[in-house]
Amino acid sequence: MKKIGIFLYLIIASMAPSIAQKKATPQKLLRHVVMFSYKEGSTPEQIKAVKDAFAALPKKIPQIKSFEWGTNNSPENLAQGYTHCFFLSFASEKDRAVYLPHPDHKAFGQILKPILDKVLVFDYWTEN
Repeated sequence: MKKIGIFLYLIIASMAPSIAQKKATPQKLLRHVVMFSYKEGSTPEQIKAVKDAFAALPKKIPQIKSFEWGTNNSPENLAQGYTHCFFLSFASEKDRAVYLPHPDHKAFGQILKPILDKVLVFDYWTEN
């Protein structure tokens, strides 16, 4: 029995580097970057409502793999008026295709629309 146990241990141990390597290799993701600038006169409460509505989408649309957001703080003065960035990830173009016309995404757009000045959308695949 001891020899079989040691033999199995050696087999499993020899596989560990390849298992670790598979875990270390990140899966390619489709990134969806959205930047907004808001109309002059937009209130902090309106802007917060947009942020909250956008941040609620991952719980409503399971195709969204990850979500984060932030406000511009670059010292370069190259933001061209964009103040808020939202960053979503999808596993596939099919998942993004479900998200774009999704009723919850459309409802979010109705919250955004009254105060939106400009929007910039940029999608790309991550490179390994």
